[in-house]
Parts: sequence; structure tokens; C-alpha cells
Amino acid sequence: MSVYNFCAGPAMLPTEVMAKAQKELVDFNGLGVSVMELSHRSKEYLAVAEAAEANLRELMNIGDDYAVLFTHGGARAHFSAIPQNLVGADEQVDYLISGQWSAGAAKEAAKYARVNSIDLRSGNSLDMIQVSEAGQGSYLHYCPNETVDGVAIFDEPVTDKPLIADYSSCILGREIDINRYGLIYAGAQKNIGPAGLALVIVRRDLIGRAQATTPSILDYALLDKNDSMYNTPPTYAWYLAGEVFKWLKAQGGVGAMAQLNRQKAALLYDFIDSSDFYQNRVDPSHRSEMNVPFQLVNPDLDAQFLAQSQQAGLMALKGHRSVGGMRASIYNAMPLEGVQALVTFMKAFELNNK
Repeated sequence: MSVYNFCAGPAMLPTEVMAKAQKELVDFNGLGVSVMELSHRSKEYLAVAEAAEANLRELMNIGDDYAVLFTHGGARAHFSAIPQNLVGADEQVDYLISGQWSAGAAKEAAKYARVNSIDLRSGNSLDMIQVSEAGQGSYLHYCPNETVDGVAIFDEPVTDKPLIADYSSCILGREIDINRYGLIYAGAQKNIGPAGLALVIVRRDLIGRAQATTPSILDYALLDKNDSMYNTPPTYAWYLAGEVFKWLKAQGGVGAMAQLNRQKAALLYDFIDSSDFYQNRVDPSHRSEMNVPFQLVNPDLDAQFLAQSQQAGLMALKGHRSVGGMRASIYNAMPLEGVQALVTFMKAFELNNK
């Protein structure tokens, strides 16, 4: 591979998956048509959908007491769908704020329930002691990985209420015990597949109480009853997600990916910390393994760094506009060789510009 894509999302997909998709694009399983042209209710496509769900359940050890929904709208759709499905408009819900995405989720949820926001942000770290302020709400929501801020929460908050989590940027990147959650959801475009698809994994006893104004295509009970096909789903994105699940199994599953992800992150963070030319401002105890923001000590070199890294085949390293600097997103599909190439470039750039 001569080009490595560090985009935060839509992110790179495994090369093997893309090659297979290219091969099958115009002729799926010898049918003479593309999978994207198949009826979502045909036996050929239903086999694709059923295999994708079965493989995801195996990868994450999801029992039958959880519904697995493949939905429209990305994770943002579920910022509103979650309160509409789980609580009444007059009920309180608790939201832990660790960065921009959890703050956005809380803001959207406030349209449909009474939100108690608990801001954990404290300088360059998170004050997890404040989690104790939760407990009155009907559920507790948090985001274990904030892509913009490069901040992660590795230990699930302790609560006796249903725990809800936005796993968009770290799902399948490390092992979790699904039974500790009432619901997790994730946009696909980071560790699952292309943009336009979202996953919802929800304990079945929590669904079936949607507010009367909940749109039908976001009613979890209705989606579960219709096997995520109440209306035409994003079939091609679902197919590609299924291929990623197969690829993950071939790599050794989520445990193997977690080990590789820790290795990749350590390689990059260790180099940044050893340099006085670059810096990462996030407290080490909360550094994301998926999204690594870093800054050049001399920001006047930012434009030159981005131009030369692009020429070196290192794409999409510009940091989020609200943070600045650089950001390397190193999701499951990013091979170790990609991070090694980035560190090699960073070393050379430092030597040439000190």
C-alpha cells in the first residue's frame, strides 16, 4: 500500500474488503447484477443480511436478549431516537459530557426529554468523580471515544440504570461486555463500513415504549419486528459491513484487533512524547487509541507538514477545525505499517525543520 488514509470518517476500509467489493460490484455471486441492485427482500440479499448479523453477534458475543438493528441516518439520528424510544418527554436522563459528540447528543436529546448534563472535562483530562452526580435519570449516556478531542473513557461508568453508549469510533476496536449496556449505537463510517448506515444493539426489554411522535423508521420495536427492513435499508452499506465483519473474524476477532490497536497507538504516542517538536495535550489516562490529535510546537509549519505528508501518501491528517493541528485516525483498517510510515515521516520532517 502506497497511500494511507488517516481520515476520521468516512475512514479507510480494509484493502481485502474493497478488492472483493470491486470484484463483485457488477456481478454478485454469479447473478449478473450488483448486490446494490438486489431487492432487500430477495432470498439472495436476505442471506447477506442474516450473515452480517450472525457474524456481528459472534464477534461481540451478543445474546438473543438484544436486538441488532441496521438503520438509516448515522449516529446523529439516534441522538434523537434514543430518548424518543426509551423515555417519556417528562423523564430525566443523564448525559456525561466528555467532548463534542457527547455534548451534541445531550443537546439533541433535550428536545425529547429532560437532560441532566454532567460535564467531565477538566483541563486536558476528564474528572470521572463527577459521574457520581448521575443516578436520578432513567438512563445514563456517554461516549467512550471522542473523535474530535482524542479523548477516551476506557472503564464503563457504574450505574444501576440502563447504560447507553455512542460507540461510533471504537466499536469492534476493543472488547466490551455487551451485557453491561442497555443500548449501544454506532455510525458505520469509522470501524464498520461506509457512511449512511448505523448500528443499534439494544436490550429487548427496553423497546416497545416509543413516544407517540417517534418517526416509524426510528421506532426500535418496529425495526426489530421487521428485521431492520420496515422500509428499504441502505443495502450496499449493509453488505460492506458484513464483509468487514468477515474480515475481522479472519484477523482473529475483536481481541486480536484490540491488541493491534494498542500497539499502533503506543507507537505514535511514544514518538510524540519523545519529541520536543510535536505534542499531544490529552492526559495519558484518557488518550484515544483510535484518534490521535497532535500539534506542532511551531504552528507556522502546519501547512508545510500537511502538504508534504500528502505528497508522501499520508492522507487526511488535518485536525478538526475546532482543535487545529493534526489528527491521525488509526481505526481497525489502518495497518501497523501505516502508523510506522507516519512516524518515519514525522521524524524526517522534524529533522528537516528544526
